[in-house]
Amino acid sequence: MGEYRKLWWTLIAVLTVTFAILGVSGVEVYRKAPPIPTQVVTSTGQVLMTHDDIMAGQAAWQSTGGMQLGSVWGHGAYQAPDWTADWLHRELLAWLDLAAQQAHGKTFDTLDVAQKAGLTHQLKEEYRHNSYDAATGAVTVSERRARAIALTASHYDQLYGNDPALRQMRDHYAMKEATLPSAEKRQKLANFFFWTAWAASTERPGTVATYTNNWPPEPLIGNQPTAENILWSLACVVILIAGVGTLIWGWAFLRRHDDTPLVAAARDPLTLATLTPSQRALGKYLFVVAALFTFQVFIGGFTAHYTIEGQSFYGIDVSQWFPYALTRTWHIQSAVLWIATAFLAAGLFLAPVIHGGDPRHQKLGVDILFWALILVVAGSFIGNYLAIAQVLPSGLGFWLGHQGYEYLDLGRLWQIALFGGLLFWLALMLRCMLPALRKPGGDKSLLALLTVSTVAIGLFYGSGLFYGERTHITIMEYWRWWVVHLWVEGIFEVFATAAIAFIFASMGLVSKRIATAASLASASLFMVGGVPGTFHHLYFSGTTTPILAVGAAFSALEVVPLIVLGYEAWEHWSLRDRAPWMRPLRWPLMCFVAVAFWNMLGAGVFGFMINTPVALFYLQGLNTTAVHAHAALFGVYGFLALGFTLLVLRYIRPEITFSEGLMRTGFWGLNAGLVLMIFTSLLPVGLFQFQASVTTGMWYARSAEFLQQDFLETLRWIRTFGDVVFIVGAIAVAWQVVILGLFRTGSQTHLDHARANRQPTVR
Repeated sequence: MGEYRKLWWTLIAVLTVTFAILGVSGVEVYRKAPPIPTQVVTSTGQVLMTHDDIMAGQAAWQSTGGMQLGSVWGHGAYQAPDWTADWLHRELLAWLDLAAQQAHGKTFDTLDVAQKAGLTHQLKEEYRHNSYDAATGAVTVSERRARAIALTASHYDQLYGNDPALRQMRDHYAMKEATLPSAEKRQKLANFFFWTAWAASTERPGTVATYTNNWPPEPLIGNQPTAENILWSLACVVILIAGVGTLIWGWAFLRRHDDTPLVAAARDPLTLATLTPSQRALGKYLFVVAALFTFQVFIGGFTAHYTIEGQSFYGIDVSQWFPYALTRTWHIQSAVLWIATAFLAAGLFLAPVIHGGDPRHQKLGVDILFWALILVVAGSFIGNYLAIAQVLPSGLGFWLGHQGYEYLDLGRLWQIALFGGLLFWLALMLRCMLPALRKPGGDKSLLALLTVSTVAIGLFYGSGLFYGERTHITIMEYWRWWVVHLWVEGIFEVFATAAIAFIFASMGLVSKRIATAASLASASLFMVGGVPGTFHHLYFSGTTTPILAVGAAFSALEVVPLIVLGYEAWEHWSLRDRAPWMRPLRWPLMCFVAVAFWNMLGAGVFGFMINTPVALFYLQGLNTTAVHAHAALFGVYGFLALGFTLLVLRYIRPEITFSEGLMRTGFWGLNAGLVLMIFTSLLPVGLFQFQASVTTGMWYARSAEFLQQDFLETLRWIRTFGDVVFIVGAIAVAWQVVILGLFRTGSQTHLDHARANRQPTVR
C-alpha cells in the first residue's frame, strides 16, 4: 500500500461497512416481505385464489413484457397504468358502488356528502385492516370485497384480451390486441395484480403503514406519506448539505497536488509499442457498439411514437408484430449491451498495455468472446420477440424469452451466457494484470484498484441470478437493483475512474501518484453512498421503514461526489494542450467532459429531485423518472462508453483523423437532442403528472383520462424535435466510427497503418 495506506484502508473500511449494511438489510427484506397467502377466502369459506394462482399470475405478467408494459409498485414503463394503483382504485370504486346499492339503493356518485363520507370510512377500515392469518397463511375478505375483486378482474380479462369495447383503451395504453390470448392466464394475471394491490392497501402488523409504506397515493383509503417518510426526507436534505460541505472542505485543504508540473513526452507513449493482435481484433467490438447504439436510438424514437399512437406508427398498425412492450425492451436492452461492450473493449485494449504485449492465445480469447457476445445479443432479442408474441411455452418463456424485469429482460439462459462471457472477459483481463502486479518494484496501487474493479465487473452481474421466475417480487427487486444500481452505478463508475486515470498516467499527462490518490479517494466517495443507496429504489417495494431510512440517508450521499466531477472534467480537458499529439484525442476528452456535466445534472439534480422518500412517494413511476433515467444512463454511461470507443478507435486505427464536422455534429447533436427531449417533453409531462398524483392519486396521473389530454399529447409530439436532433448526432458518431474509422480502405491507408505500427507518426 505504501504512501496510499490511509486511502486503501479508507476504501476497505467503506466497502466493509456499506456491504455489511446492504447484507444485513437484505435479511430484513427477506424476513419482512409482504406475505403471499396460501389462500384468499371469503368470510363464508369460498376460495378465491391460492398461492400458486398468484405466482402463476406473476409469471403470466412477466410473459407479456412485465415491467415493459405498465408498472407494478411503480417500477416499469410509463405509458400504460401502474397496475397496482389502477387495480386498487378500480376495486375501491367497485366496492363503494356495491355498498351504496346495498345501503341506499343508489350508485355511489349520486349519494350526498354525509352518505359518501360514511361509506368511505367503512372502505378505509375494511381495506387497511390486515386479515392475514400467520398460522394458516390465509387472507379473509368480505363477500362484498369478493364481488369487487371479481368485477375488477373482469375488466382486466377484457383489457388483456381483444374485447372491442376496450380497443381504444388498449390503444391509449400502447397494448396490442390479445396481449394475453389465454383466458386462464388472464385470470391468473388478475390474481397477481390483486395481491400487489392488497399489499399496497393492507397495514403491516404493528404499524400504521401498508406493506408498501402507503404507496401508491390513494386518498380513498388514506394512502399518504407516513411520518417516517417525511422525517427521513428532511434528513436527506441535511445529510446532503453536510456531505457537500465536508467534501468541499476536504477537497480544498486535504487534496494532494503535483509539486512540479509534468513535462509531456514528445510522442504519445501508448503508440510507441506495436499494436498487438488482440488489440487489432477490437475493431469488430467497436462495430457492435456503433450498430447497437444506432439501433437503440432508432428503436427509441419508434417506441416514443407509441405514446402518441398506441398501436400505430403514423397510421400503420405495427403493434401486432412490434408492440410497445417489445420495442421498449429492445431499446433498453440494446443500451445495456452497447455500453457494456464499449467497457469490455476498453478493458481488452488496456490489458496488453498492462502486460507489455499479448499473452499466449489472447487474440483467440478476444475472438471467442466476441462471437459469444453476438450469440447473446441475437438469442436474447429473438427470445424477447417470441415471448411477447406468446409463442414460447409457459415453461420456457422465462428461460429463453423474457424475464419481465426492466434492464434484466433477457431470458435467463441468455443472462447466464452473458455472465459466462463476463467471467471469460475477466479471465482475459487477469492473465494480463496478475503478472504485472507480481513484477517487483514500481507503484502498483493504481493497477491494483483497476484490477479489483475489473473483478467486480465480472462477478457482480451474477447477483441477478439469485432470483427465479416465481421468486417473491420484493426479493427479486432487492437482487435486481444489485445489478441495475450497484453494478452499473457503482462498480462501473469505479472502473471508469481507474481506467481513465491509468490511461492518462500511462501517457505521462498526470503523475501516477496523483492519479492513484484521486482514484482511491473517488472510489471511496462513490461507494459510501452508492452501496446502501441501492435501497432508495425499494422504498415502496414491500420493504419496512428501516430499509426506507437506510436508502434515504445514504442516497443523499450519492450526490456528494458529483460536486467535484466538474473540476475533474476541466482537468481532463486541460490536458489537450499538454502536447501536440493530444489534439487527435480531443473528442474522447469532450465525451468525458460531457460525462461530468450529465453526472451533475442527470444523476445529481434529476436524481435528487426524485430520491427523497416524500418526493418519490408521488413521483415514482412518472415521466420524472424517465428524465433521470435518460440523463443519467445515456448522459453519463452513454458518453463514457462513446469516449472509450473513440479512444480505442484512435489507437487501433492510428492512420485515421477524426472528421471535425462529423464529430462536432455528433457530439453537440447528442447533447442538444437530450436537452430538448428532457426539457420540452419528458420533464413538463412529468411535472403535470406530479400535480395529478398529489391532488388526485397515482391512478389518475398514469391514466388514459389524464395522459390523453390534448396539451399533454402536444408535449409528446414536441419530443420528436429532440429525437430527430439526437438521431442525427448518433448517425454522425456511428458514421465516424464505422465508415471513416473501421471500414476506411485504400493502399495508402494500409501503408500508413504498417508504418504507424513500426514508427508512429504524430498527427
